[in-house]
Amino acid sequence: MSDCVLDESVILTDIEAKTKEQALETVAQNLVDQNLVKKSFIPAIIQREAEYPTGLPTNGVSVAIPHTDVKHVKTKTISLAILKHPVDFFIMGDGNNTTPVQLIFMLAMNEPNSQLSLLQKLMQIFQDEKTLTYIVNQKNKTDIKNLLKKKLGIT
Repeated sequence: MSDCVLDESVILTDIEAKTKEQALETVAQNLVDQNLVKKSFIPAIIQREAEYPTGLPTNGVSVAIPHTDVKHVKTKTISLAILKHPVDFFIMGDGNNTTPVQLIFMLAMNEPNSQLSLLQKLMQIFQDEKTLTYIVNQKNKTDIKNLLKKKLGIT
């Protein structure tokens, strides 16, 4: 995971969004602006979320882990967005119920199998209510980056 971009440029705080689509577009557009993904990433991530929901009703703060095909990605990246107000995402594996997501971990992986070990590490974070609450209340992007890099084993 040492070749993965996770820095202040891909950590967004106080994001204003009324819908999951607005939230996803804001985060994805930032990745396009940083030249980390192709423009096709934006509609692809929104469409994939509609077909395969990624909302997780975790303790304390619900999260979403949207991702899409590797063909839309230039550089392996994990982007984090902290929403000012939660927006409803459909729950993963359940297209009928929603969860109020406040943290979006957008994954831009450039190899088909690279997300499995990352997802396992992310799940450890998602099961730690204290860590999620800390992230959602933290305004210092460097502190967030350092915490995530440590927990995900990124150098």
